[in-house]
Amino acid sequence: MPYRTIQTFAFLLAGMTLVAGLTGCGTRVERLEADEVRDLSGAWNDTDSRLVSEEMINDMLSRPWVNDFKRRTGKQPVVIVGTVRNLSHEHINTNTFVNDIQRELTNSGRVTFVASRDERQEIRDERLDQDIHASAETRKAMGQEYGADFMLSGQINTIIDMEGRTQVRYYQVDLTLISLADNRKVWVGQKKIKKEVANSKLRF
Repeated sequence: MPYRTIQTFAFLLAGMTLVAGLTGCGTRVERLEADEVRDLSGAWNDTDSRLVSEEMINDMLSRPWVNDFKRRTGKQPVVIVGTVRNLSHEHINTNTFVNDIQRELTNSGRVTFVASRDERQEIRDERLDQDIHASAETRKAMGQEYGADFMLSGQINTIIDMEGRTQVRYYQVDLTLISLADNRKVWVGQKKIKKEVANSKLRF
C-alpha cells in the first residue's frame, strides 16, 4: 500500500475516533418521575423538602389545638406561614420548602390558609388599581381580608461529621405554630434526617 494512502487512512481513522469520543462525552438526559427519589450529592433535595413538610403538617394537624380552636370560636383556624430560616451549612432553597408546607396546609381542609406578606402586598396593589379603574360592581373593597389566627415559622439546622471522604449529614427542622392573639406556642414540631455520604465532594 503506497505511503500516501496509508497516511490518508490513518488520518481518517483518527478523525473517526475523535468524533466517536466527542459523541460519547455528550450531554445525556434521562427523564424522571417528579416524585422519584434520586440522591446524588447527599445534600438537602426536593425529596427531603416534600417528605419533611408532609410529615410535619400531618403531625401539626393531628394535635388538639385545631379542635380546641374550633370549639372555642366555632370556625376553622386561619394560618399563615412566616419565615423559615436556613441556618444550615449549605444553600437550601427555603422557598421550595415553604411552598411544600403551604400546599399541605391548603389541601388538608382542616385550616383556612391565607397569603404570605409578599403575596398580600401584590394583591393590595391590585385592589388599589381596581379602586381607580374597575367598575363599582366588580371592584374588591379594601379592609375585607382574613386576619390570621396563627403563624407558622421555623428553621433548618445541620450538623456535619466528617472523616476523610465520608460524611454523616444530620438535618434538623424545627417548626413552631404561634397564636397571634397572645403569643402562645400551640404546637412545636421537629423532624430529623441523617445521611451517610461516601466519597463526598461537598466541603464546608
